[in-house]
Amino acid sequence: MEHITLLIGIVIVTALVFDFTNGFHDTANAMATTISTGALRPKTAVAMSAVLNLVGAFLSVEVAKTISGGIIDEKAGIRPEVIFAGLVGAIVWNLLTWLAGLPSSSSHALFGGLIGATLVSVGTGGVHGDAIVMKVLIPAVCAPIVAGLAAMAATRLTYRLSRGRDEQDTAKGYRAGQIASAALVSLAHGTNDAQKTMGVITLALVAGGVIAPHSDPPLWVVVSAGLAIALGTYLGGWRIIQTLGKGLTDIKPAQGFAAQTGAATVILASSHIGFALSTTQVCSGSIMGSGLGRKGGVVRWSTAGRMVIAWCLTLPAAGLVAGGAAFLADQGDWGVAAVAVLGLGVCGAIWAASRRKPVTQDNVNVPDAEPAGVVTAALQAVAPPPAGPLAAPTAPAAQAAAPAPAAATS
Repeated sequence: MEHITLLIGIVIVTALVFDFTNGFHDTANAMATTISTGALRPKTAVAMSAVLNLVGAFLSVEVAKTISGGIIDEKAGIRPEVIFAGLVGAIVWNLLTWLAGLPSSSSHALFGGLIGATLVSVGTGGVHGDAIVMKVLIPAVCAPIVAGLAAMAATRLTYRLSRGRDEQDTAKGYRAGQIASAALVSLAHGTNDAQKTMGVITLALVAGGVIAPHSDPPLWVVVSAGLAIALGTYLGGWRIIQTLGKGLTDIKPAQGFAAQTGAATVILASSHIGFALSTTQVCSGSIMGSGLGRKGGVVRWSTAGRMVIAWCLTLPAAGLVAGGAAFLADQGDWGVAAVAVLGLGVCGAIWAASRRKPVTQDNVNVPDAEPAGVVTAALQAVAPPPAGPLAAPTAPAAQAAAPAPAAATS
């Protein structure tokens, strides 16, 4: 076995940077609804999520094996330069969607980056097409639908069980349930997403001859990946938390509990069988399902549409960036240096752009909401809100209040 070279060290550091961006990009998955309903204060929520992400990283390595030996062929001549280019593509796409406040999939950004870089440097022989279809594409389509249907059914059941009781009386109990279910989502996120970085680092070590093919991730890889994603989670991706917590639908405590419980179940099940699932898509689908499950609930379909477009673009966009980076990296040391400089420049520009309109823990619950549209009005007409002083407005009332949606929400 060889020692870790400078290039492999750069790849490992870059992988941990991706893991860090994955953490703050996906904090919203577990904590957006908990923060939006006031079950936990923003900083308390992200701190709890960070700790549980770290714990979850130690529970399984099945997803890591899917990354290191399932999607990419370890024996096809994959070099550390290829992995470095793939990671750069994933990081750039992660930061772009974070700037836009779109909860895109960090997992698919990573897959797209690795696939694009491998195709440019090695060719189609370096990619396992059947594994991509079975363990990436099919779960990407099915998981948000399954999670959404489960959350919608759970939300309707929850409201049916609490029928006749005052919403204020039940909200406290549901907020406590939200904290427990959010903890479960955070734990599930650690078992799934932290392992993806473990798989990439393991793939780099195999490509550099440091460890044998098909090896489990070394303990130091597990620890470092868990710490990186936990740190990113603690910093909080407030832009995406705002989108999922307030921009997609108006979440009540009962809905938040149902959505998070359904999402955690789907994520944990996928981790157990080795599916490298997108936790972002699962949690987003659950939130939309909970919005449809409550009578009079509002789903902001234009926001949902932008999210779906981002999901569809993630694999090819990250792959395109990574493919260009791989072409440069293949030119030698100067190419690797050029990729590093260009990547740092793009990331710096994105960060500077984010400072123009910052989203922090202080304004994360102030939505940039859209007026109720035709689809929302039609859904409200079919499923009128429950009677009572806290009932949601009817469709005509919602239309009358449309010029000032932010004030109505607050």
